[in-house]
Amino acid sequence: MCGFCGFVNSTIENKDLILKDMMDSIAHRGPDSSGQHCDDFINMGFRRLSFLDLAAGAQPLYNEDSRYVLTYNGEIYNYQEIREDLVQKGHIFKTHTDSEVILHGYEEYGTDLLNKLRGMFAFVIWDSQEKTLFGARDFFGIKPFYYTLTNGEFIYASEIKAILKHPNVKKELNEEALETYLTFQYSALPETFFKGIFKLPPAHYFVLKDGKMEMTRYWEPKFEAKEDSLENYVDMIDAQMKESIEAHKISDVEVGSFLSSGVDSSYVASCFNGDHTFTVGFANEQYNEISYAEDLSKEINIPNTNKVITPEEYWNILPKVQYFMDEPLADPSCVALYFVCNLASQTVKGVLSGEGADEFFGGYNIYKEPLDSSAYHKLPKGLRKALARFVQALPFRFKGKNFIIRGSKDIEERFLGNAYMFSAKERKELLKVHTNAPDPFEFVKPIYDKVKDQDDITKMQYVDMHMWLSGDILLKADKMSMANSLEVRVPFLDRKVFDVASKIPTKYRVNKENTKYAMRLAAKRNLPPAVANKKKLGFPVPIRVWLKEDKYYNTVKEAFTSATANQYFNTDLLIKLLDEHRAGKADNSRKVWTIFMFLTWHKVYFEA
Repeated sequence: MCGFCGFVNSTIENKDLILKDMMDSIAHRGPDSSGQHCDDFINMGFRRLSFLDLAAGAQPLYNEDSRYVLTYNGEIYNYQEIREDLVQKGHIFKTHTDSEVILHGYEEYGTDLLNKLRGMFAFVIWDSQEKTLFGARDFFGIKPFYYTLTNGEFIYASEIKAILKHPNVKKELNEEALETYLTFQYSALPETFFKGIFKLPPAHYFVLKDGKMEMTRYWEPKFEAKEDSLENYVDMIDAQMKESIEAHKISDVEVGSFLSSGVDSSYVASCFNGDHTFTVGFANEQYNEISYAEDLSKEINIPNTNKVITPEEYWNILPKVQYFMDEPLADPSCVALYFVCNLASQTVKGVLSGEGADEFFGGYNIYKEPLDSSAYHKLPKGLRKALARFVQALPFRFKGKNFIIRGSKDIEERFLGNAYMFSAKERKELLKVHTNAPDPFEFVKPIYDKVKDQDDITKMQYVDMHMWLSGDILLKADKMSMANSLEVRVPFLDRKVFDVASKIPTKYRVNKENTKYAMRLAAKRNLPPAVANKKKLGFPVPIRVWLKEDKYYNTVKEAFTSATANQYFNTDLLIKLLDEHRAGKADNSRKVWTIFMFLTWHKVYFEA
C-alpha cells in the first residue's frame, strides 16, 4: 500500500520542492521509501509501504526503454499469472512486484489491462513519448484518487491534502458538498469539499493529453440472478471466499485480521488461519465486541489483541481523524477504526477485513424493509399517500408513524442508502448559505434507472454499492489504515466473489429469516452457529450516550455556538437538536454528530 502525487503542465518555479511538500504530506501512506520522476512535462512523486519484493520494488517504475513511468497504490492478486503471459510475449521484468505487471500490462494490452486485473488499485502511467497520462481506479473504489484540472494544469494525488500543497490550488469550501453531506453523512458529490478538486469514480480510467482529460467507465457491476439450489450457492460462496482469502494473503510481510462479533470478519478470520486478530470496543457493554472476538480467537487458535477505547481517547482524537479523512465523515465507527488500525500497526503491516459482504450478499437490516412492508404495499397507493399526509400533519410522534409515511413511497422515493440524516427541506432550514446542491433523490435517480427491472432489495444493494460502499465504508478503511501506515485488504470485494454474489437469487440473499442468508450458511461451515446467525451490529459507538453527559454535551454546544457554526447554520436549530436529544425527546445523536464532525473538520482545514 502506498501513496502517490504529481502534476502535469505546470509553469510554477521550484517544482522539485513543491513535489517534495506534496510527498511529505502523505508520508504516512508510505514510510518505507520515496521516489520521484521529473521532466519538462510532469513531476511524479511516490511514497512506499512495501509488501512484495521488499528490496527491488521502488517507484516510480520504468519499462525497458523508460518510455512508460508508473506510480501505483494497491495490490494485484493475480499478477503472477498475468506476468507469465507477458514474459511469453517478450517483456523483460526487473522485479517480482505486482506494480511492474501493471506497467508492462499497459504496454501490451492498453486499457484492456484493467479488466484482466484482480485486486485494488489506483495508478498513473506517464507515456513520455506521446506526452499522455493514463490513470485508473479499481472496480469498487477501494483505493482513492483525487485530481484537479485548471487551465491545462493537472494535479493529482492519493489524498487531497497533497493537492492542497500545490501553490496553484486555492483552498475554498464547496458549499454544495456541505449541503449534500448533511443528507448522506459523507461527501457524496463527484466534486469534493474543496472547490475544483474531484474524485475519480470507481471503475473509471482517464487519459490526459494536451491539457484535456477524457474519462471512461471500464466496468459496471450487474446483478443477474440465476436459479440454482441453495446448497449449490452455499458451496460456491464458501469455495470462492476461501480462494479469495488465500489470494489476499500473498505478501512478503506478516498479515493479520480484524475481528468483531459480526459474521463477516469472523468468516474471514476463521478461514485466514493467520497469526493475529485485532479488536476494539468500549466500556459500555452493549458497545463492546471484545468478548466475542476473544472467544472466537480461542476457538480458531489465533491470538487476539484488543483495546478498550475510553471516551476521552475517542473525543481527543477527533481532529486528527478528520485531518486524515481529508473530507468530513460523520460515521462514528470511523474513529473506532482508527484505533483498531493503530493497534494492528504495532504488530503487522497488513490486515484482512470484512468490508463489502453486506453490499454483495444483502447484509444490512434495512434490506428486510420491503419484505416487512409487503402486506401494507398491497393497499392502493392513493390510500397509502392519504394516510401518510394525515399522520404527517399530527403534531406528535407515535409508534408506526414513520412506517406509514415510508409505506406511502416507492423504494426510489424513500431509500438513499444506509445513511439518511437530513431531508432536503431540513437541510435548507438548517443552512444559512444557499446552494444549488441537487435534490438527494434526484441525485440517486440515475443509479436506480440502471436497475429498473430489479426487485426492491436488489435496487437497495445496487445503490449502496455505488454510493455508501465507496463514499463511506471503503474511504474510511483506506484513510484510517493509511494514517497508521497499515494496509487493509478486503477479500469480499473481489471480482470473482462478486461473480458468485451477483447470480444469487434475492430469496437466498435476504428473506424473513435473515439477511445474507446464503452467505451465513457458508460461514456456518467454519464458525460456531451463534456467530454465523448473529444480527448485524455494525461498529457500535456510544455517541447517543455521551451526548447526554455534561462534558460532551458542552463540547458540542460550544461548537454549535461558534463563529463558524453561525457562519453556515441557524444555530438556534442546532441547539434545539442537541437539547432535544439530551432531554430524551428524540434520538438526534446521528444528526448532531453529522454537524459536529463538519465543524471539527472545518476547524482543522480552515481555521488551524
